[in-house]
Amino acid sequence: MLIGGDMVAAESGEWMESVNPATEVVHGRVPAASPADVDRAVQAAAAAQPAWAATSVFERAARLRELTAAMQARADEVLPLESADTGNTIASLGNDIVLAAGYIEMMAGLGIELKGETVPATPGNIHFTLRQPYGVVGRIVPFNHPFLFAAAHLAAPLMAGNAVVLKSPDQSPLSGSLMGDICRDVLPPGLVNIVSGQGIVTGDAIVRHPVVRRIGFTGSVPTGMAIQRAAAETGIKHLTLELGGKNPLIAFPDADAETVANAAVAGMNFAWSGQSCGSTSRLMLHESLHDEVLDRVVEHVRNIRLGDPRDTASEMGPVNNAGQYRHVMNMINVAREDGGQILCGGQRPDGDEFANGYWVEPTVIGNVTMDMRIARQEVFGPLLSVLKWRDRGEALAMANATEFGLTAGVWTNDLRTAMGMAQDLECGLVWINGGGRHFLGTGFTGWKNSGLGREECLEELLSYTQSKAVHVMM
Repeated sequence: MLIGGDMVAAESGEWMESVNPATEVVHGRVPAASPADVDRAVQAAAAAQPAWAATSVFERAARLRELTAAMQARADEVLPLESADTGNTIASLGNDIVLAAGYIEMMAGLGIELKGETVPATPGNIHFTLRQPYGVVGRIVPFNHPFLFAAAHLAAPLMAGNAVVLKSPDQSPLSGSLMGDICRDVLPPGLVNIVSGQGIVTGDAIVRHPVVRRIGFTGSVPTGMAIQRAAAETGIKHLTLELGGKNPLIAFPDADAETVANAAVAGMNFAWSGQSCGSTSRLMLHESLHDEVLDRVVEHVRNIRLGDPRDTASEMGPVNNAGQYRHVMNMINVAREDGGQILCGGQRPDGDEFANGYWVEPTVIGNVTMDMRIARQEVFGPLLSVLKWRDRGEALAMANATEFGLTAGVWTNDLRTAMGMAQDLECGLVWINGGGRHFLGTGFTGWKNSGLGREECLEELLSYTQSKAVHVMM
């Protein structure tokens, strides 16, 4: 772990093993941080932060750009390690470093926007506001893109003048240690500290630490709720929560069947086994399109090539861990019990290469209705549910009938229909005739139980500052 500028073991000497999800072989280990280790990291961050906050935004931006260059220089180490540790295909992971670099560059360029305002509250006096950092920020990273999220989400807290204690994911922690090695070589000692360990111990210690008053978390809804409770028990803290989704892709009668089928398969993010909070896992087809699109989707999904995620020819690897594998297989059974029809996939693939590991075939489930659990519960796996609707009102009601509100896709050539749906869908992001992509600067946020706060935009940067009013009485 990176604590105070040094790569260290846990004080207890305890370690946590990491398992390759394609083989179930232990292929690495990381320190298992205790609350004492977390306290050491927080104290190191608190000591480093004042000097960092005193630097100009231009110097901070230059250091962040150095961090980007150092990451890119070690891409050949990051990508095979990340692929082996997560199960994501190496062909898709190459974009993660590109995305992280773009994210850091955006935040570096926005530094000059960390400004307050003047207010003409009274004549003859001066009233203005300042933006100042919180001090020490806690960031907790998910298992689906550990390196991307670790790198990208350092940018806003650091650019705002904070120090950071970041926790790598329980299930795929190895690239966190590599990120720590990179940060050690580029950033002032103690400014970034990267710890590893179990969420219920290490993550909880970060959330509850009284010095940490700003927290960013990406992960599941239950864990997000647990973080809210833990934070509230120890202080009044500002939280950003980017949580789960059960996202609809809604195709209207005028949409092209093949285009929708391709979009539905791409939107499920099979390259990382559907393990993306933004995946459009509910394909909602107008009855006039339903059969044609469904046939094409099933054909495309059947042709997805499973294999070693480190092989550039592989189009899908395993799910990330044993617990996730059990959950996905259970949801397939739940879908069957509730009347869903498994149109392709739904089991472990055949072949010796799949005898070990957390492999699930890419799966399409038909005959799904909104009273089924598969239509309402997040799976976070390679399961695409297909639903049928008749009119706009029914489609909108179906789309909004979950606890989630993260993303949605609308496919239509009618501008009035598209804009009306965009306004009425209860979610933080709507793609019209598109899907999957994030556009930096526009913001990414969840409604309802999908989260709190906005990321990927200026608002994220400003959220890592506190506003102070100053009144100069003349």
